[in-house]
Amino acid sequence: MLTWKEIISFTAKGNPIPDKRVEKSENEWKNLLTPEQFRIARQKGTERPNSGALCSIYDEGQYNCICCNTPLFDSTIKFDSSSGWPSFTQPIKENAIKYHKDVSFGMVRVEVMCNTCDAHLGHIFPDGPEPSGLRYCINSESMQLEKENS
Repeated sequence: MLTWKEIISFTAKGNPIPDKRVEKSENEWKNLLTPEQFRIARQKGTERPNSGALCSIYDEGQYNCICCNTPLFDSTIKFDSSSGWPSFTQPIKENAIKYHKDVSFGMVRVEVMCNTCDAHLGHIFPDGPEPSGLRYCINSESMQLEKENS
């Protein structure tokens, strides 16, 4: 289980090595994504609080990167943070997520990205539930839910 200390270490000393890499040109991403997905995932945008389609969905399955379909989060670790964005306590695998110190907007935060294709997902904060204490605050537009077959 990842801890805040490990997350900060990743931002300073380097991220886990991904299982694979997916790289495309800006035009290839534009052709693959909707304009809003492109703005958020490729240009580091954010959606308005409580506006994302995945905010209040708790169906079983896994949340995959909208750009490269890499599994990022499992529905079993999603929780209602009341933040206005889908929130998770851990990634599906330690090397699924990449961490970057973000000093934009006069704040110091930790940005989270898909470690396979560098898509912007959102940010992580040390105010989540136990046992990890982590809250991955993720844009709905950066993910797609692959529901489990019933």
